[in-house]
Amino acid sequence: MTTRLFHISDVHFGVENSAALERVANAVHEERPDALVCTGDVTQRATREEYAAAADWFSQFDVPVWIDPGNHDMPYHNLWERFTRPYDRHNALRKAVGVERFETDDLVLIPLKSTVRSQNRWPWSDGHVTKASEARTCKELARFQSDPRHLIVTAHHPLHGPKIEGPNATIRGDEAMTNLAMNGMSAVLSGHIHKPFSEVRSGPGWRTHVIGAGTLSTRLRGGIPASYNVLTCAKGRAIEVEIRDFPQGCRLPHTHQI
Repeated sequence: MTTRLFHISDVHFGVENSAALERVANAVHEERPDALVCTGDVTQRATREEYAAAADWFSQFDVPVWIDPGNHDMPYHNLWERFTRPYDRHNALRKAVGVERFETDDLVLIPLKSTVRSQNRWPWSDGHVTKASEARTCKELARFQSDPRHLIVTAHHPLHGPKIEGPNATIRGDEAMTNLAMNGMSAVLSGHIHKPFSEVRSGPGWRTHVIGAGTLSTRLRGGIPASYNVLTCAKGRAIEVEIRDFPQGCRLPHTHQI
């Protein structure tokens, strides 16, 4: 037996790619993955209309839906709400269509909050893993100490993006990567950069799989097409990652095994 996850990210309702979303929805209905995981940026400006559109789309599925908050999912225009209750709208969406916990015989999903309402830099879009956020995730990882299943952490921002070059855009990302892996994290799923990737990272005493999903919005970067990932997970075996993208003019997704 295996567990299959559909991993999407950066849908950006408000500037969503309707054709790509339709194809993903059809694939969910036809293939029935064990869960649909969205690693943040569900909306573009966190408006009530965008969240309503997101709720309508996610509510069509009869598989578990796991949704993380992204930097675009906190209010942009209502600063009072952003600073006093930044996740109210996201939490309402998750309560309506999502699940709080997900585990199978092969894996456990564990959230890591990489978003903050403000930072000592501009723009506020890149990630910041606070010590408190990391501690919460480490505490949850500790609950599954010696568990043979894959302990998969989900976050919006990569702890470090593909092909490490230059400074890490996520504050405390390197430190969090090491500490979480040392505490049993076998993989981390993320989004944010609109570029899919699947790589194995390691350091003294740790090794982990870093997996990034692309975007399902019209906000394409560097000519990289809209895409999503399909993960096949089996206890005791390496996670298999398939990237399905939607080049312009293609009716069916291209598939890449990594």
